[in-house]
Amino acid sequence: MWKSGTLLLLSVLWASGELQQETEPRRLPPPGKLDFGYVPAGVYETLAHYEPGPIGILFHLVHAFLHAVQPNAFPHDLIVKLAKDKFGAIQTEYQKPENIVLTLQAIYYEIGFLICAAVGLLFAILMPVVGLFFCMCRCCDNCGGEMHQRQRKNADCRRGLLGTLLFSTSLVITIGVLCAYAANQNLSSQVKNIRRLVNSNMRDLHTFANDTPMQIDYLISQYATVKNKVNYDLDNIGPLLGGRIHVRLDKEVHPALNQVLNMAGAMRETKEALENVSVSLVVLQEGAGKLHFNLSQVCDSINRTLDDPGCHDEESDATTAQLCRSIRQSLSQLQISANFTRLPNVNPQLEKMKNVVKTDLSSVVHRGFSSLNDTPHIVIEQTRSVVNSVQNLVDSVGNNISSFSKAFPLQTCLSNFTIFISHAHAKIEDYYPEVDKMDFYRWIGCIALCCMVVLVLAFNYLGLLCGTLGYDKHASPTTRGCISNTGGTLLMAGVGFSFIFSWMLMGVLTTIFLAGGNMEKLLCEPFHTKELFKVVDTPYLINPEWKNFIPGYMYNDSDLELTSESLYSTCKQNKGIYSALRLDKVFNISSFLNTTVFTKDVVRQLENFRIDLRTIILLEAEGKQNLLDFSEAGLSEINYADYLDEVNKGVTVVDVLSFAKELESQTDLMPRGPLQAALKGHVATLQRIHRQQITPMEQAMKYVRARSALNQSMRFLERTASDLPNKVTDVLEAIEAAQHLISQNATLLINQETRKYSATIIGYFNQYIEWVKTSLALEVAPCKPFSNILDTAQIMTCSFLVDSMNTFWMGLGCSTLFLLPSVILAVKLAKYYRRMDTEDVYDDSSVSGTWHFTL
Repeated sequence: MWKSGTLLLLSVLWASGELQQETEPRRLPPPGKLDFGYVPAGVYETLAHYEPGPIGILFHLVHAFLHAVQPNAFPHDLIVKLAKDKFGAIQTEYQKPENIVLTLQAIYYEIGFLICAAVGLLFAILMPVVGLFFCMCRCCDNCGGEMHQRQRKNADCRRGLLGTLLFSTSLVITIGVLCAYAANQNLSSQVKNIRRLVNSNMRDLHTFANDTPMQIDYLISQYATVKNKVNYDLDNIGPLLGGRIHVRLDKEVHPALNQVLNMAGAMRETKEALENVSVSLVVLQEGAGKLHFNLSQVCDSINRTLDDPGCHDEESDATTAQLCRSIRQSLSQLQISANFTRLPNVNPQLEKMKNVVKTDLSSVVHRGFSSLNDTPHIVIEQTRSVVNSVQNLVDSVGNNISSFSKAFPLQTCLSNFTIFISHAHAKIEDYYPEVDKMDFYRWIGCIALCCMVVLVLAFNYLGLLCGTLGYDKHASPTTRGCISNTGGTLLMAGVGFSFIFSWMLMGVLTTIFLAGGNMEKLLCEPFHTKELFKVVDTPYLINPEWKNFIPGYMYNDSDLELTSESLYSTCKQNKGIYSALRLDKVFNISSFLNTTVFTKDVVRQLENFRIDLRTIILLEAEGKQNLLDFSEAGLSEINYADYLDEVNKGVTVVDVLSFAKELESQTDLMPRGPLQAALKGHVATLQRIHRQQITPMEQAMKYVRARSALNQSMRFLERTASDLPNKVTDVLEAIEAAQHLISQNATLLINQETRKYSATIIGYFNQYIEWVKTSLALEVAPCKPFSNILDTAQIMTCSFLVDSMNTFWMGLGCSTLFLLPSVILAVKLAKYYRRMDTEDVYDDSSVSGTWHFTL
C-alpha cells in the first residue's frame, strides 16, 4: 500500500510540478489580480466524530474513576525505553539496575490498577473460601444455622431496618446491572455502525482518487487565464506601456506646449488690439478734426467781430472795450483738448502682426500635441517583434504543460490505487460475518454475567416480597406462615448463589478492568492529547538508523521534519496531501522540470524592448520662427503714454457750453448794436457746435466705443509688449528643454516604465505559480480521508469498545461488590421470615422469671 500510495503522490506532483516555478527574488509592484476560480473539490461524507448520547454520562463517570485510580501523567519516557528495548532486555536481564528501575517505574505507574486488581483477586479468592466455611458453619447449627430465634422487644424494628437496607442494596445492585446491560447493548448497536463508517471511509478514498485528476487538470487549464491575460497586455502594449510613458512625458511637455499655445492666443489678441487701435484712431481723428475746424472758424469769426470799431474807438464805451478785451483773451481756450490727429498710426506694427498670424501657430502646437499623443502607436511599432516573440514563448509553454501532463501515467496510478482500495474493502467485507459472530458470543457472555447477578436480585426481591406480604405479627417464630417462610428461603437461596457466582464475576471483571483501563490510559487518552503521536515520533524508535520513521521509510530521508503528528494534524485540517507529506522538500519539481527557464526567457525577451521617441517633434521650425517674428513686430516702438494721455483728456479745453453762456452774459452788457448782434450770433454758433459735435463725441456710442477700445487695446498692447522678447525666449527655452527630454533624456523614464510593464507580465506568472502552490498545499488532493481513517479506528476502538467495556465492568463490578452487604443482610433478615423449630416462651405466672424452651 505504501508503494502505490507513494507512486500516486509522485504522479500528482509531477503532473503539476512544472507549474512550481522559482522566480528570482525581486521587489515587484503588485500586478492586476487574476481570478483563477475555485479548484473543484469533492465532498467527503465521513463525519469522524462520535456523540455517545445519554450513555456518555456513564462514560464520563468511568473516565473520572480511572483518573482517580491512575492520576499519573502519560509515561512517555518509560514507553519509549521499553519500546527501544522491545522488552527483551528486561525479560532476560532483569537483574540489572536500569531494568529494575524501569520495572519500578512501571509498577509505580500501574500502582492504582494493581491495587484494584489485588482487591478483586482477593475478593475472588476469599469469597468461595468464606462461602465454604459459612456453609460448614451453618451445617453445625452455627452462623445462623440453628432454627431458633430469640424473642426481643425491638425485633420488628430490626426486621424493618434489615429489610430496608437489603432493598436499598438490591437497588444499587440493580442500577449497576442496568448500567452494565446498557453498555453491553450500546456496544452491540455500535458494532452495527462499523460497516457504515468503513463504507463511508472507502467512498471518501474513491472520491479522493477520482477527484485528484480533475483537480490537476483544472490547475493546468488555468494556465489559459495567464496566457490570455499576458496576450491581452501584449496586444495592448500601446495603451498600457505607451500610455504610461505618454503620461510621464506629458507632465513635463504639456506646460511647455501650453505656453506656446498661450503665445498663439496672444498673437491673435495683439493683432485684434492693433486693428482696434487703428479703427478707433481713425474715428476719433475724424471727429476731433471736424470739431477743431469748426472751433477755429468760430474763433476767427469772433476775432473779426471784435475788430469792430465799437470795441476800440475813442467814441466807444469803456465797458464795451473792456468786455471786448476780455472776450479776446478767452478765445485762446476755445480749442480741442484731445488732439488725436497728432498721434502716429500703428499700421507698421499691424502689417507685421498680419504677417505673423498668417502662420497658424495653434495648428503647429496641435501637431506637437498629436506627435506626443502618438507615443502609444510608436511603442506598438517599435516593440512588434518582441511582442511576437513573447507570445510565441507563452504559447510554447502552454503546449509543453499540456503535452507533459498527457505523457505522465497519472490515470494508471490512480486506477491501481482505486483497485487497491476496492480489494481492501472486499477483504474487510469478508470479516463482517466473523465480527458479527464474535460480537454475538460476547453479547451472550455479558448477558450471562448479568444474569448471574439478576438471579441473586430475583431471589432478594422475591424474598423481600414474600417475607413482607406473608409476615404476621401475631404469629410466633414457630408458627410463621408458608409465604413468609418461602421469603426467607429465597433470601438464603440468593445468598448461596452470591457465593457461587460472585468470585467468578469478580475474576472476569478484574481481567476486563485491567485490559480496558490500561487501554483507556495508554491508548485512548494519549490519542486525544497527542501524547501517543509523540511516542511514535520519537527519533530512532522504530529504526535505530532513522531519525523520523515516515520520511525514512517513504523517501529514505529520515532528517526531513515529517512526523505522524504533523501528518495527522495537516490532514485533519483537510489540507492537500502535497503539504501533508512535505513533498515540496523531497521532490524539487522546479529543478526537475527546469520550469524557471521560461520565466527567465520572458524576462530576457522583455528586456529587448528598444523605444526611441526622437521622432516626436513638439514645435516645428516654422513655429519657432513665428514666435521670433512676434517678438520683433515693433510693439515696443509704440508710444503708449501719448495714446493713453490723449484718451484720458476731455474733448475741449474749456466747456464750450459754459463758454457760450459766459460770452452771452458779456454780450448782454454791451449796448445794442451791430457788435452785440454779431456776438449773439457767435453764441448761437457755439451752442450749435456743442449740441451737434461735442455732445455726440462725449455721449454717442461710436465715439465712446472708439475711446474705450483705444484705451483697452493700448493697455493690452502695453502689457503684451512689456518684456516680450524675454517671454518669447523663455517659451522657446521651455520647448527646447521638453524636446531635449524626449530626444535625449527619456531613456531612464522609458526604462522605468518598461520594467514596470515587464514586472506586470511576470507578475501574472508569479500569481499563477503562487496560486498553484497554494492550491496544491490546501485544495488539491485533500487528505482528510486518511485522518478520518485514523479517527474512525479511534472511534471504533475507544468510543465503541473500550468505553462500553469499561462501563460494563464498572456497573457489574459495583453490583458484585454490593453482593457482600447483600449476603450479610439477607442472612440476618431470613431469620425473621423463616419458620423456626424452637422459640423462646415467657411464663408470666413465674415469679422467678424463668425462660422455657419449647421444642
